Amino acid sequence: MGFSTMAGEDVRPDRLENLAAGLRFAARAIGQRYTPLLAQVVVTRRCNLACGYCNEYDDFSPPVPLKDLLARVDHLADLKTASITFTGGEPLLNPDLDKAVRHARKRGMIVTTITNGFRLTKEWIDRLNVAGLQGMQISIDNLEPDDISMKSLKSVEGKLELLSKHALFKVNVNSVLGVTGERTQDVITVAETAAKYGLQHSVGVLHDGSGLLKPLSPAQMQAYERVTQISPSMVHSLNYWLFQKNLMNGQGNDWKCRAGARYLYVTEDGRVHWCSQQRGYPNKALLDYTVEDIKREYHTEKGCAPTCTLSCVHQMSMFDRRRQAIADPTQAAKAGVGEGAPAPVS
Repeated sequence: MGFSTMAGEDVRPDRLENLAAGLRFAARAIGQRYTPLLAQVVVTRRCNLACGYCNEYDDFSPPVPLKDLLARVDHLADLKTASITFTGGEPLLNPDLDKAVRHARKRGMIVTTITNGFRLTKEWIDRLNVAGLQGMQISIDNLEPDDISMKSLKSVEGKLELLSKHALFKVNVNSVLGVTGERTQDVITVAETAAKYGLQHSVGVLHDGSGLLKPLSPAQMQAYERVTQISPSMVHSLNYWLFQKNLMNGQGNDWKCRAGARYLYVTEDGRVHWCSQQRGYPNKALLDYTVEDIKREYHTEKGCAPTCTLSCVHQMSMFDRRRQAIADPTQAAKAGVGEGAPAPVS
């Protein structure tokens, strides 16, 4: 039985609905090429924190209006997008986040969100439960806040307890290794705390301002190994073998990035970019984005790919590894790109 509102409307997806969404994802991943598997949609650029290593926020932007969010969700559904992640900034600063989640679920997509957790309350958790949210990633990088990262365990451990008690969606705690050498051991404590509350933990590798490699120190390598022992998961194993193993050892990866096709990053102004770290290309309005744009970006080589650390892009591109080689990017460029778009990164 689904989770019902007081008015009796059954809106939370039951297991069969979740299974159906998973099967749709698998079918589009394996059986098709020119359908997006994941769209990350910014619902506000504003964040309540100011972490030194982050370049994905400001402190003034208003929330994206609900009507615009719903229109973007509808267009993504029309493109047969399999899943959507609402992100920011800090998505909980958009008071209509749960309404966007509900709408995306009704359009048949897998729906998740990424948050720093500071604004989580039981009321918010209940609203997201009712809306049908299927997953939340909460970011925690250290034990005490500092200028590099304010996303500390001290600030949000109470939120983890709230989630463990009340969330009907899956919760993953994510930490970034490489923020500072002094805080390397903090990631281990974060992983242990997540396990204490019955929550999954994953670890990312810090990228620079372009989303590219920042090698790990020996101490950070040891911390990574320890974290994967504390919280063994498919996510850890997948990321390690897809790209992290080489990057952590100072080597690039030979892979074909499908950003702009299998993965879409939609900024608060409703425009499509390769990813959060390569904003500016193709820089085309989502509502004007077509299958032809997807085909072009699918076959466009990304010069930043060998040292990319963005797990979501690697994961969404892995299904096409055995498919045809990328076409000559100069031919793709002749097909035209979004207004004002710069040349692809080299």
